[in-house]
Amino acid sequence: MTYVDAVRLTEILLGLACVQQSLEHLVAPRDERLLHVPRLVLALLLVAGWHSTAAAWGMLGVGVGLLYRFDGPYNGGCDRMSLLVLSCLCVTKVAPTPLLQEASYGYLAAQLVLSYFISGWVKVMNPAWRRGEALADVFAYSAYPVAERLRGWAQSPRLLFVMGWAVMGFELAFPLALLNPVLLAVALVIAAGFHAANACLFGLNRFLWAWLSAYPALWWFQGRVFGG
Repeated sequence: MTYVDAVRLTEILLGLACVQQSLEHLVAPRDERLLHVPRLVLALLLVAGWHSTAAAWGMLGVGVGLLYRFDGPYNGGCDRMSLLVLSCLCVTKVAPTPLLQEASYGYLAAQLVLSYFISGWVKVMNPAWRRGEALADVFAYSAYPVAERLRGWAQSPRLLFVMGWAVMGFELAFPLALLNPVLLAVALVIAAGFHAANACLFGLNRFLWAWLSAYPALWWFQGRVFGG
């Protein structure tokens, strides 16, 4: 994938992610709509590729406004990833040399890899995760809309122990996928499936689209650095 194609795909995926997020706020209080309606319009422009530079910078400005409105990223890691992708896109639009443009986009790829590795490292350092108890608590006590039949998984310690170590192992090994394009393709499919499962099981649908928007950067980065 060429640099130009990867950046364009990131614009489309991020724009669609922000469209989804903004649509959820069209019935929100007036002060939220004043931020999300312009964001929706700008996101559609980004998807369409019309004045994408102005659209990206406008979305970044709205993103800062949302941080002020909610006293931080109210949706946690999803909002942080969306702003990271958007910030890197904005820099690629104004960086004075192709090398700096690629460096900004490569930074996004590096942060994506770290997002998985650090998540795995934090988990493996937590005794509750190593014993399989963390997932049991998620299914038993989660405030997310877990189906009642899935709450029964909390009574399956062996299954959750295996599931927990599978997640930690995958996240810790994720950087190794950069060594081979086939491995990277498999890793991204698994990671996307993991986010999709979280969306279906826990309603964390925003994470899926926010992380997907960064995948083109990693695919380009692998070929650019490792010659895949």
